[in-house]
Amino acid sequence: MTKLSVNVNKIATLRNARGKNTPNLLKVTQDIINYGAEGITVHPRPDERHIKKADAIEISKLIKKVKSDSKKHIEYNIEGYPSSDFIQLISDLKPDQCTLVPDPPDAITSCAGWNFEKNKGLLLEVVSHLQERGIRCSLFLEPKVFNSDKKQQEALEQIRPHRIELYTELYADDFSTFQRRITTMLYSQSVQVVQKMNIGINAGHDLNLENLGYLLQTIPKIEEVSIGHALICESLYCGLKETIQNYLNVIKNAFNS
Repeated sequence: MTKLSVNVNKIATLRNARGKNTPNLLKVTQDIINYGAEGITVHPRPDERHIKKADAIEISKLIKKVKSDSKKHIEYNIEGYPSSDFIQLISDLKPDQCTLVPDPPDAITSCAGWNFEKNKGLLLEVVSHLQERGIRCSLFLEPKVFNSDKKQQEALEQIRPHRIELYTELYADDFSTFQRRITTMLYSQSVQVVQKMNIGINAGHDLNLENLGYLLQTIPKIEEVSIGHALICESLYCGLKETIQNYLNVIKNAFNS
């Protein structure tokens, strides 16, 4: 069954807005784990406008303590562009998973999948570096580009990360339109190609309580979804504990239907 990893960037954004420690990021992260999330995702950026390097380090300590104290396996996923500073952070912290994204430093949020052919040299080097250190590596993939380009597919097969993460903005945009079925099939086609390479499937970006279930029913091979912005927005109305339970129920129902 698909695992839910909660991205806590927005909690850090709210904290940073006042320059103090409210909300307390570590306490909220602990609560999210207590409420049933199976993973925590962070995306530290060079300008530290939300998650800071120090946050990534402290959350790593927290998750290791949770694993030690409760024997509960909580996955730590750190996203980012593979700059030298970022790769050094990953090498030091050794999270369960590192998701590499092609974001420029000034990007508001992740906005595209990798061009695997163009960036093959960089990704071969970084993925190999992470795999040698026992860190699962995932790469953002945009189906609209990937499906129509054999060179992209060939490059991904040579890079061979452990997983890819389906960049689901297009799916979310088309979910409430007549394009929903066509777009979802586009994602399914990517999954079929990637699975033949023995690469696992994650998904993330603009997923929410409304559109998540249909995606998982259509593509049950998704191993993990990373959700932050929508989950935090929905929790303003329902509360964090109830919202996380709502997501876990959507996932459960998708596999039981």
